[in-house]
Amino acid sequence: MLNKACAAVLLAAGIVGNAAEPVIWKGEVPDALTSASGRKIATVQEWETIRKPELLELFSREVYGRSPRAPGKAEFRLLERSEDALGGKAIRIQGDVTIPGVNLPHPWRMLIYLPKNAKKPVPVFWGMNFKGNQALSEDPGVLIPEWYQPVRPRGAAKSRYPLEQILDAGYGIATMRYYEIEPDRDGEWKNSLRGVFAPEGRLKPDDWGAIAAWAWGLSRGMDVLEKMPEVGPVAVWGHSRLGKTALWAGANDPRFAAVISNDSGCGGASISRRILPGGKSETLKVINERFPHWFAKNFLKYIDREETLPVDQHELIALCAPRPVFIASAAEDLWADPEGEFLAAKLASPVYALWNLPGIPAEQEMPKVHEPVGGRVGYYIRSGGHDVTPRDWQAYCDFLSQNGIR
Repeated sequence: MLNKACAAVLLAAGIVGNAAEPVIWKGEVPDALTSASGRKIATVQEWETIRKPELLELFSREVYGRSPRAPGKAEFRLLERSEDALGGKAIRIQGDVTIPGVNLPHPWRMLIYLPKNAKKPVPVFWGMNFKGNQALSEDPGVLIPEWYQPVRPRGAAKSRYPLEQILDAGYGIATMRYYEIEPDRDGEWKNSLRGVFAPEGRLKPDDWGAIAAWAWGLSRGMDVLEKMPEVGPVAVWGHSRLGKTALWAGANDPRFAAVISNDSGCGGASISRRILPGGKSETLKVINERFPHWFAKNFLKYIDREETLPVDQHELIALCAPRPVFIASAAEDLWADPEGEFLAAKLASPVYALWNLPGIPAEQEMPKVHEPVGGRVGYYIRSGGHDVTPRDWQAYCDFLSQNGIR
């Protein structure tokens, strides 16, 4: 049940009373603008020097795990460049990413498409893919490295990557396969990125999980993109578990000009203390039992004890301030709890107000499908299920454009 104190806080914020689904609340949602000592954060300086470092420490120690410092900037070895890709619409760049001083099992293959006739550096969506670079389209020029196993067919994920639509809107896209950075399977970490940094073969309770490793990889990709003269501001984005990854990467790396989460749900953009009964939404118990490798081992102690968690996911979103952050949901994806994602975006908005930046107003109710709301913090829900669609990409591009990234 939602306790009286929690109900008062949430009612004051205008975020309960119209829930589409019955809800179980596990304790009071923490205030992003109240420090651990009880101090009320009222200025940007107080946020930057007191609350932000405090939240980063808590998320690192208790949720995602501590990531190592990169020993140096990632390097890029160009393998191929075409000025006439995708039927003449795009410049295609492909190369291998390595990190000095890090003995990776293999390089990371990066694929970049940029609008061909751009007159200035173009904004780029940067995020990882699930099925390999060749799966984004049927482009025969995309190189398939020998370490891709199994190899998915070309174009296997093309419905999620409307490349012409993205390019026509004036944006580029960069990607690499997430499994290259860190295997998405429990027990395989010793032969991966995390294994390189733990040669003794053991992980401490606060060591990084796979989400933090993938986020670390996104920052190494940013090392590469920021050196390319054709590339302008970079928006980090991701879907599902990679949406969680994008949020954690954005929270840690201020070089990302914007952050976009699609259907990231539990451990991503959705409030952990808010549970849909009857097993309709993912919980800390379910996610940690199914995917124990995603998080720090410390996160296990909050199973069925969400009320003891010292943070919640609205504070992860708030860590992206003052940069634009966009939370996207799908109406039929109850597992990710769309309303919980909306509430998190709303509860992050007071942090943006420290900069006098608009977020989602306290009086804003859960929006209808296909009607984005907010400002510097944006929220959008579409019809359909757990997926990425051309309609989503239109919403991403519109959000970036409205926030001056175009």
